[in-house]
Parts: sequence; C-alpha cells; structure tokens
Amino acid sequence: MNPPELSDRLWQFAARVGKVVDALPDTRLGRHVAGQLVRSGTSSAPNYDEGCVAESKPDFIHKLNLALKEMMETLGWLKFTTIAKLLPNRKMARVLTSAISSAEFWLSQW
Repeated sequence: MNPPELSDRLWQFAARVGKVVDALPDTRLGRHVAGQLVRSGTSSAPNYDEGCVAESKPDFIHKLNLALKEMMETLGWLKFTTIAKLLPNRKMARVLTSAISSAEFWLSQW
C-alpha cells in the first residue's frame, strides 16, 4: 500500500468512526465514549498526512507514531463500545475489522 492509499484508508476509517459516534446513545457513558472516539478516531489520518510531509526523519517518525497511538486508542474505545453493548455487534463489526487491520498493517511496517 502506498502513502496516498493509506491516507485514503485512514480518512475513510475516520468517517466510519464518525458514524459510530453519531449512533452512540445519548447517555452519560455514550457521550463520554463519543468524545473519546471523535478525538482519537479522527486524528490518525491528519497525523499520517503530516508525517508524509515531515521536515525531518525524527519529525516523520514522531507523526507516524502519533497516528499509530491514536489508532490503538480508537481500537480500545471501539472494543469498549462492543463490550459495554452501547451499539449492536452488527453495527460495530466493519469499523472494528477496519481498525484491527489498520493497526496490524502499521505494526507490521515497524
């Protein structure tokens, strides 16, 4: 996968996370998870894109590490959403699969 393809994949993932956020229940727990997900789930793509135009190798590594950390946090919140049964499993399956495959891809590159 080349950088533009990964960037597109991350932006598509961010949009899917946004749909999950909008579907969460309007409860104290739902709002908390929504806030966490909207921040972490939409930050991997811009951090990755910034890394692609980094000013130095350390800057590149830093931005890509941030993107990976945010993806891992998002995966955690998506798992929690499933465990807490905030949304039906059928609604969570695609976004969870996408998060896991993205995280596995990145980890395999390091």
